[in-house]
This record gives sequence, C-alpha cells and structure tokens, in this order.
Amino acid sequence: MAPDATFRFDGRPVAARPGQSLAAALTEAGIRAFRETAKGARRGIFCGMGVCQDCLVTVNGQPNRRACMTPAAPGLEVATQAAFARLDPGATLPERPPARSIAPDVLVIGGGAAGLAAAAAAARAGASVVVLDERKVGGGQYYKQAAADAPLDPQQAAGAALIAEARAAGAEMMGGVEVWGAFDGLLFLAEVAGGALVARPRTAIVATGAYERPRMVPGWTLPGVMTTGAAQTLWRSYRTLPGRRVAVAGSGPLNVQVALELARGGAEVALVAEATGHPLLRPAAAAAMALTGPRLTLQGLAMLAGLRRRGVPVRYGLTLDAVEAAEGGALRATFSDGRSVTVDAVLMNDGFEPQNEILRLLGAGMDWDPAVGHLRARRGEDMQTTVPGLYAAGDCAGLGGAPAAVAEGRIAGACAAAACGHGDAWDLFADRRALARHRRFQRALWRMHSAAPRPLDDAPDATILCRCEEITLGEVRAGLADGPGHVGTLKRATRVGMGRCQGRYCAAPAARMVAAATGRPMEDVSLFAPRVPIKPVSIAAILAAQEAVDGSA
Repeated sequence: MAPDATFRFDGRPVAARPGQSLAAALTEAGIRAFRETAKGARRGIFCGMGVCQDCLVTVNGQPNRRACMTPAAPGLEVATQAAFARLDPGATLPERPPARSIAPDVLVIGGGAAGLAAAAAAARAGASVVVLDERKVGGGQYYKQAAADAPLDPQQAAGAALIAEARAAGAEMMGGVEVWGAFDGLLFLAEVAGGALVARPRTAIVATGAYERPRMVPGWTLPGVMTTGAAQTLWRSYRTLPGRRVAVAGSGPLNVQVALELARGGAEVALVAEATGHPLLRPAAAAAMALTGPRLTLQGLAMLAGLRRRGVPVRYGLTLDAVEAAEGGALRATFSDGRSVTVDAVLMNDGFEPQNEILRLLGAGMDWDPAVGHLRARRGEDMQTTVPGLYAAGDCAGLGGAPAAVAEGRIAGACAAAACGHGDAWDLFADRRALARHRRFQRALWRMHSAAPRPLDDAPDATILCRCEEITLGEVRAGLADGPGHVGTLKRATRVGMGRCQGRYCAAPAARMVAAATGRPMEDVSLFAPRVPIKPVSIAAILAAQEAVDGSA
C-alpha cells in the first residue's frame, strides 16, 4: 500500500503508512532524535509504550505529544520538541467534548492479557464491564496487535481472539484512555479524546502490566537506544525496523524472541548478548524449566535454532558496558569482553518493573520481593487486594508472565462479578491449577535468567540515572554522602525522580542505593510515593474532571 499519511517534521515531508505512529514513521525515515533536553542532548523513542515521556514532539503547535502514542495523519505539522516548549499563541486548541461519567459493575484498567481475560470472564457472568486502555488497539505489550491490516503471527492471533471474546461477552472496550488519578472509594479520573472521564465502578480490576527495566550504562539515553519491547512494537505493530543493523543486550527470553522477529523481518542482528551463563552450565535449572513448561521451553529452543540458522551470534555471560555515538548517526556498543559493534540501534531488556502506581495510590498492601527486586501486591486467592473491591491481575501485581496473567485475569473477573451479584466464583479449579503451573514455570525461568536488578556499583559517575532530569550517578552518590535517610530526601537534594516519567526508571535503583547506604531493607515505603496525576495530563482535562466530580457529588 502506498503511503498516504504523509506529514511534515521540521518542515520536511515524512511518508507514513495508515495506522503508523509518528515514532514509527520517523524511525523508518531514519530520524531518531525527536526532542531536545535542557542540557542540549537529543532524545528519541525509548520505551515505545508511553511511559518514559522521551519521544515528545510538538504537533500543530501543541507541545508534549508522545510520538509513540500519536498516529500519523496527513497534513500534520510535527516539530522537534524544544527543551522548554511553549504553546504557540496562534495555535487553535481543539474543542473539548463534555465529560463522561460511567459506573459499571466492573472496571478493568488495562487491555492486555490479564485485562482482556478479566473482562471476558466478568462479562460472561452477567456484569456490566468497561475496559480502559491507553492504546487505541487492545492486546497490551504481550499480544501487540497490528495497527493496520497485516498478517498476524500466532501470538497476535491469540490476542485478537481474546479481544473478540471480551467483546462478544459484552464488555465495552475504550481505547486511547489515559487514567491519571485514582482515589479512595474506587474513583478513577481519566482523559479520553481530549475530554474527561469519571469512573465510579462497584469493583475495579487493575491490569496495567509492566514496563522494561533498562541496562543503565554510559550512553543509554542516546537516540537509537531503546528497550527491546519498543523495537518489537515498531515491528509487530507497524512493520518498522528499529534499524537495518541492531544489537540486543540484557537478560531473558524476550531478547531472543525479538532478535529472531527482526532477523526474519530483514534486519541484520549483529549480536545477542545474554547476561547470564549458558544453559548447559546449569542443567538442574534447565531441567526444571523443561519439566514445568515443556511447550514454552521447546519454543525457546526453536527460537535459538532460528537465530543460529540465520548466523546471529548469541553470546552468554556477556553484558553491555557502554554506548556511544559513531559516524553517520550510528551507535557503537561496547561489551564486557571488550568487543564492540557498530549498529543503527541498540535494544536492551534487563527485566521488568510492575506498573503498580494505581494500586499504590489506593493503598493496596505491598511486599518487597528481593528475588526479583520489585513490589508484589498482597492478594487473596480471588485476586482481591487489601483494598475491598479492588482486584489486581497480571504483571502489575508482581511479574508472572502472560500465561499466568490470563489465568489471574479470569479468576479476578469471575470473582469481581460475583462480588457484584453476578454468577459465582466456585468453578475456578481449572484456572487455579493452570495458574499454579504457570507460576512454577516462571520460577524456573527466573533461575535461568536472573530476574533481580543488577547493581550499579561499578558504573561510572557520568552514567545518567534519571533520564528525565539528566541526573548522573555521580550526583546521586554525592547526595548519598550527605546521609539521606530516605529516597525522598535524596530526591529533594538532587532532583532525581522529579521528571516527566515520575521516577519510573530511576526510583528503584535510587532507593536501592539509599537502602545500601543506610543498611535498611527495601520495602514499599522505600520508594517515591505515587502522586496524582500519575501520567502527564493537560490542566484543562484536570479542571473538566473536577467539574464533573463536583457536579455528580
């Protein structure tokens, strides 16, 4: 199909296909830097899912539009985002639609594996269900649906079937919804299509998933360095390669999967660097993984075989040490054995962090899991948190993988509907059994690929820790020398965590540094307290939501 969504970027025409995001179209055109920072650095797509806030551009005079979440459209005037963007006084702001209020039996926040499964189960039981999802196309980060008509791979097809199942059951699917506030009594405020949405459900299921943990090395903020998941979104959703030649680094099966997908798509994969040792050196862990998940294990072996057939080198016990700019807009990635490769893009995944801000805002009990280095929500067998009527399913409550997320979603959906008087939750034996099996496999997988965060003790002082505020490890270490007793004190002293992403990348490592310095264990209160709005939102949307809440009070 010929491109017909051409827009202009900094005065230059950029071809785009229908359904492509601005970030995908710019990347395909070889443009990797979209934004300028206060210190004169350039930034581009990094997370690919609207979390990092680093791909901001100005669209038709309106600043702070995320390129990864904004569809390309004919005639758009897109410009590099200045460090201190100002609204064009001549720009015409779109008229905001009236606020909408909803009060379903079950509100599901998140349209990924867990959210879709929960919506289908609750709606089948007879409950009124509304699903709120950031993306216009459901499926989440695991199923990653194509933004335009394109052949689906088996994983995408499974996601499409789950979307169809939820819709057929009667769940209302609302895409492009940014939930920015959660308050006691199960009150949720969101922005959709420029307007305000006020939700007062009887029960709520949070299924917001997780985002990727990066490898913080010198140069990890350069344009062209992105998470492995962002590269997968570019390819699977938009059929856009992150670069013609790429390197993949970190730990976990996602890196192998994406490397193979990109190689099949025509990219040259220069190297896959797996931080953990070779599986043959850990036969007991490998055997446990094969016994608990034989099908998934065979899939992993098939992916490795596919890389070998394509001549892609997979090196174990190898970590990324640094990235630097090279000639012609390329990047030079250096690894722990001294080797370096020159590529167009460096992809990194060093694990995941639960996206649990809504749960924490509402006071759901959390426990620190040192084995994986993140918080887990306290839940009963029905997936209900310590807050009555609030359920959590999937990776937002603690990482467990997509198959476990589907099982948790079904349990949460059935139990939330039953709490509203619809159906019952007694016949969940099969789902609970499947969940136990998936969790056993995940534990075995973690023994193969270290899920714990890697320490930054040996990282140079010049390494950026807080990518939003451009705060280096050296500055954080200097702040620690003053003896802060909490990460909040360190935040006030250094500005770490004060940026647009609200500490989603730097909060955990900064908190671990404080814990190490003070000798205190990590726990929920070790991190920054989540604050409203949990996502950047326009003041107009906040005012509209306030008016709607006051009017319905």
